[in-house]
Amino acid sequence: MRVLVAPDKFKGSLAASEVADRLAEGLAAAGVDSDRIPLADGGDGSVDAAVAAGFAPHPVTVAGAAGAPRCGLIAVGDGAAVVEVANTCGLTTLPAGRMLPLDASSLGMGQAMSQALRYRPRRLVLALGGSASTDGGMGLLAALGFTFADARGRPLRACGRNSGRVHTVDSSRAARPTGVEIVVAGDVTNPLLGPDGAAAVYGPQKGATAAEVRFLDAGLNNLVRAFARSGYPDAMAVAATAGAGSAGGIGFAALLLGGKFVSGAEYFLDLLEFDRHLPGADLVVTGEGSIDEQTANGKLPTVLARRSHPVPVIAVAGRSTLSREQWGPAGFTDIYSLGDYTDRDTAGDPELTRQLLTRIGRQIGRTMAAAP
Repeated sequence: MRVLVAPDKFKGSLAASEVADRLAEGLAAAGVDSDRIPLADGGDGSVDAAVAAGFAPHPVTVAGAAGAPRCGLIAVGDGAAVVEVANTCGLTTLPAGRMLPLDASSLGMGQAMSQALRYRPRRLVLALGGSASTDGGMGLLAALGFTFADARGRPLRACGRNSGRVHTVDSSRAARPTGVEIVVAGDVTNPLLGPDGAAAVYGPQKGATAAEVRFLDAGLNNLVRAFARSGYPDAMAVAATAGAGSAGGIGFAALLLGGKFVSGAEYFLDLLEFDRHLPGADLVVTGEGSIDEQTANGKLPTVLARRSHPVPVIAVAGRSTLSREQWGPAGFTDIYSLGDYTDRDTAGDPELTRQLLTRIGRQIGRTMAAAP
C-alpha cells in the first residue's frame, strides 16, 4: 500500500511541510510507506510549499506592514517566482499585540516583487492571504515607482489612512513588469468597494472599527477616482472586478498591472505537480486547519479530492464541522479531527498538533494494514 500525503498548512500551528512530516511519521510507525507533497492554495504558506516542492528559496529584505525592515522569503523555480503577502508585510509582521488598520502598508509586497523580477521569471505568482493593510495596493505600486500626491501636489505615504487624500497618481517613472505573466492565485472574489468590498468584509479582521471601515471604504473610493483622473479610465471597472478586494486591495493593484486571477487551489496543485505524484497511490491523505461548509467552495481539500478520483481521500483537520452525510459530497471517505482526540484547543499549539497528527497518521496506517 502506498499513501500520498498532501496537506495544506494548519494555520497558526504548523506549515504544510511539517503537517506532512508528522502524518508520514505516524504512517511509517504502522508500517505504511508514503510520499509527501506539501501544498498551498495561494494563501500564507505558499512560498514554503513551493520551496518544499523544490523551488529555490531566496531571502529578501522588505518593509513589514508597519514599515520596519524585515527578512522575507520568495521562491523561484521552473520559470516562476512565488511572492506572498504573509511573510513580507502580512499580519504576522506587525509589532506584537498591535493592529494598524489605517497605517499598515503593502509596500513590502511590492519590494519583494521587484526583487523577484531580478530572476527574470516568466510568471510572477502572487499569494495574497494574511494581509495586514487596506491600502488599495498603494504600497505595492509605490515600490514599483508609482507616486501619490494630494490636491496641492504633496507626496503621500502609501497607506489606508492617506487613500482618501490622493488626488493624482503618477506612474510615468514606474517600473512595469514587461514580458512577465502576473498570476494572482486565490479564492477571494470580493470587489474593492462597497458592502462586499475590502474594507467592509476584511477590515474588521485587521482591527478596524466600524468608523474606520467607513473611512477606509471612502478612501478606496477616492483612490479609484484618482486613478481614473490620472490615465486609468477603466479604474472603476477594475475596482468592481471579482478579486479586486483581495488583500485589502492588492488585488486591485495587481489587476491594474495586467494580472489575472485564477483558482488558488487549482493553480498550486498544477504548480506543485500534484498530478505527477498521484499515479500509484492507494490513498491520499490531505487536510488543513479547519474543514467546514465553506470547504466545498473551491478550498484545497475538496479540489484535491475531485482531482484524485477514484483514489480515496482522507482529510485530517484541526477541527471539522461536517457531518458524516457531508463527507461523500465533499469528496472524502473519512475525516479525522484533532478535536476528537483532545479537549484542548490545538490552534496555536504546535507541539500538541504535532503529537496528534502523528497519532492520527498511525491510526490511518493501522486501519489500512488491517483492511482485507
